[in-house]
Amino acid sequence: MGNSKFSTWMYRVSLNTALVYFKKDQRKIDKTPLDAHIDVVDNNESDRKEEKLAYLYKAVQELNAVEKALIFLFLENQSHKEIAENLGISEVNARVRLNRTKEKLQIIIKKNGYEF
Repeated sequence: MGNSKFSTWMYRVSLNTALVYFKKDQRKIDKTPLDAHIDVVDNNESDRKEEKLAYLYKAVQELNAVEKALIFLFLENQSHKEIAENLGISEVNARVRLNRTKEKLQIIIKKNGYEF
């Protein structure tokens, strides 16, 4: 472990675990057609949803590893407490980081010329 604190080591282990989990989960999602998850009434609406998902995915790729983990945990409907436990940070820190990451994501999306 060297000179680092145990909490730093545990944080990194938790983060890596979360990232591995979401990478595996992402592969499952990629194999499932979007139509299986979306009630399609109108093809234009379906195309629009796919376009939004594509822009969101591109924007998320510009985030750092911790920010990606925060967004994926949030999209999994985890509470701030659960996010904090998964990443090894306090609940308050999870809430603050998540809000900042959401703001950063909005800026990235707008910068790229797209708005939801």
